Amino acid sequence: MRLLLVRLSAFGDVIHALPVAENAARAGAEVGWVVEAAFRGVLEGNPHCARLFTADTRAWRRAPFSAPTRQAVRRLRSALRAFAPDLALDVQGLFKSAIVARWGGAPVAGFPAAFRREPLSALLCHVPVSPGPDARHVVEKNLALLGAAGVPVRVRRPDARYLLDRPSPDADAFVAALPRPYAVFHPGAGRADKAWGEERLARLAAALHERRGLSPVISWGPGDAARVDRFAALVPAARRAPLLDARGLARLDAGAALFVGGDTGPTHLADAIGIPTLALFGPTDPERNGPYGDRRGIVRDMTRVTDAEALSLAESL
Repeated sequence: MRLLLVRLSAFGDVIHALPVAENAARAGAEVGWVVEAAFRGVLEGNPHCARLFTADTRAWRRAPFSAPTRQAVRRLRSALRAFAPDLALDVQGLFKSAIVARWGGAPVAGFPAAFRREPLSALLCHVPVSPGPDARHVVEKNLALLGAAGVPVRVRRPDARYLLDRPSPDADAFVAALPRPYAVFHPGAGRADKAWGEERLARLAAALHERRGLSPVISWGPGDAARVDRFAALVPAARRAPLLDARGLARLDAGAALFVGGDTGPTHLADAIGIPTLALFGPTDPERNGPYGDRRGIVRDMTRVTDAEALSLAESL
């Protein structure tokens, strides 16, 4: 069987879809995955993806009728047709993901309207798959789609350790110079209400440095510079990592004794490579969206947790 998996974005959501590809590949399927160009690096080197296809829907929306957009769409459609999937899985549940899934020419399995952010996009799917009553986490919801392909679910935890198989020169050089042990702190988030706050994060970093000897290291992404500057100013011992891609972040995290972050892709990545992870959640439900691995390190309401509670939890991981 050739199975086309469509999960275009975002960073953490791509991580949460990894078990779909792993179970399908372990069952003998040849898996193709369509992902946004910005997140292709999260999947490069994944042994369970035989083919990676890249979309750039944000650029396409900016200039929908331009010659470059038309050419890019034609190339992707041709590539998906040439892959000739037997079934496509719309893991994302949006109009754009359902449309891309149909480009392969195969029947599309997806969630019914009640389980989609854009309910009317369910009209573009041929095979509706309702998650069971126990599928509370998005990982479990995603895995339910495998039923349409007759694929048994044997693996549930996302595993991104394949990102460690190849070097990342910038990350490796930075990590080689770090004092051990160290902890990685990621103050950034896609939304302001998903960030714990640099001041509280800095107090936690300083306490772990003093009590456990964990040298604080700051990881960050595009748009995080101001938060990183404020955090670094409050923690003189902190070392700022270079701006790293997914592979670089994985290799930075792999040497860490602890990762601390909010509801953001790098937090899910750290958990998916098996690093002790303190995940600070607030506006989103960690029972649905939190790291799926070791659940001990999840703070369910970061607005209520005290500094002492956060420190105690971090020390217990």
